[in-house]
Amino acid sequence: MRKIIVSEFISLDGVIEAPGAAHDFQYAGWTMPYWNDAIAQFKSKELSTAGALLLGRVTYDTFAAAWPNRKADQFADRMNNLPKHVASRTLKSAAWNNSHVIADDLVGVLTKLKTESSQDILVFGSGKLSAELLKHGLVDELTFLVYPVVLGMGQRFFEKSPRVTLKPLETRGMDKGVTLLRYEVEGK
Repeated sequence: MRKIIVSEFISLDGVIEAPGAAHDFQYAGWTMPYWNDAIAQFKSKELSTAGALLLGRVTYDTFAAAWPNRKADQFADRMNNLPKHVASRTLKSAAWNNSHVIADDLVGVLTKLKTESSQDILVFGSGKLSAELLKHGLVDELTFLVYPVVLGMGQRFFEKSPRVTLKPLETRGMDKGVTLLRYEVEGK
């Protein structure tokens, strides 16, 4: 059975908003000064072992505007070629290669996708979607790259989350003060 793994860049105060530069958030790009080889290697391995991406509409729009235009490299090729499932009630079509819109019955569609024999489903960003997945017990693992910065504002990961109990799977320093935290979601 496939797992749904939510992977987030997160500040010490729980902010996940606009870790990259292409946003209008006051602190957009707050992860950039910390980027390093350890993070790059982890993210490459994480993506290479995934069988599909699951994205909310806002994250999808941001990624679909950026990744198809990236020069070919192993990470960009994987991002562009993986199956992508987009949870959205407003998006009518998804033009980015190999993308499919889930407009209705999100829980039913994802429950079915999880039963398929394939690699895991990876969620990047997509804070509102992740909260919805947690609410319905669909998240199997949470992966956080925790950055040594307090932003004091912005969308927080657990802002609209239900109560969850987590079992630690891994803790590892990733250089420049960034810490990897991986958890299994218990009692789904």
